[in-house]
Amino acid sequence: MTNTPNQLALLGTSADPPTHGHQVLLEGLAKLFPMVITWASDNPFKTHNVCLSQRQELLKILVNDLNLPNLDVNHNLSSPWALKTIEKAEHYWPNSELILIIGSDLIHQIPTWLRSKDLLKKARLGIAPREGWPIQKLAIKTIKDLGGEIDLLPLNIPATASSSIRNKPKVVDIPKAILPILIQKNLYGLSTTTQ
Repeated sequence: MTNTPNQLALLGTSADPPTHGHQVLLEGLAKLFPMVITWASDNPFKTHNVCLSQRQELLKILVNDLNLPNLDVNHNLSSPWALKTIEKAEHYWPNSELILIIGSDLIHQIPTWLRSKDLLKKARLGIAPREGWPIQKLAIKTIKDLGGEIDLLPLNIPATASSSIRNKPKVVDIPKAILPILIQKNLYGLSTTTQ
């Protein structure tokens, strides 16, 4: 991976809810790239537990708490379709090299995404390894066969998953910045009685 000043890392997430893994990923990306933009969106492959506006608020709280000068939230990029997001990003940052960040758990989905070949022409893929989801050579080959350029990011993202929090919340998996609002609004089964 070669860093250049015009690189822009783009991380869309369901943020349902944001996890410790999201926090580690955002901090790691901010060390690797000159600018990182994140947003919450609906994922057409998932059913969401909390409305999009609430998830956007949670992600913004997390980003504000991280207080990194090269990390920002732009919910105008939000779309269920990565291609639509990239087209918006091209409009906002026409002179940037766009790098769409995904976790290693999503590699196999890329060929099924809306107009994946067009998407891969417009943006490089930055793949962040997640614990428990090894990077499979066949999946990488499939993306490259579609014309994709891939950067394997030197990160190690914990296996913390939003789905685990939704099923059986553990306070340790939730960023401290968003925990009070989850408890206050009794989201994801968290309340003042949660251990």
